Amino acid sequence: MSSKNMKRVFMLLLAAAAMMAFPSVSHMFGMGKPAEKITSFEIVTLRLSGMRFTTEYEIVMKDKEAEVVEYAIRYEKNEDKRIPQRQMLCSADRILKLLNDCELVSWDGFHGKHPKNVNDGIMFSLNATVNGDRKIRAEGSENFPKHFRELRDGLHAILSQKD
Repeated sequence: MSSKNMKRVFMLLLAAAAMMAFPSVSHMFGMGKPAEKITSFEIVTLRLSGMRFTTEYEIVMKDKEAEVVEYAIRYEKNEDKRIPQRQMLCSADRILKLLNDCELVSWDGFHGKHPKNVNDGIMFSLNATVNGDRKIRAEGSENFPKHFRELRDGLHAILSQKD
């Protein structure tokens, strides 16, 4: 075998080893493990808190539809009270598409530390039960997971009956 062919074989072996050792490399070439998909959900709760507001979005399966509710959280008599603001029923498929488009499974374990030199901001927490008993938990302070805004905007669109 010529030295030129030896180099080619070596480079191919090196590339294959890199793809196995570093999943992000294989993902770039479309050969990585596919992301886990959400096929069902029981409940998804997203809480947003700022200096003067706390809002909670809750998505719950109701028969074959999903109920999406936006609550204003008010602190009264030493406890949080959830006051419904907007409510909408929509297809479970629409919610599943939103959750998968936002790659919600990848959020599990996310802890977005508050950036230095930022005096104010929005905090969030997410708790979800999907695919039977799979729990997803994420939280952060002015530091959000990928596709966070798309999820928030998608919920607003559903609650406003926009496509």
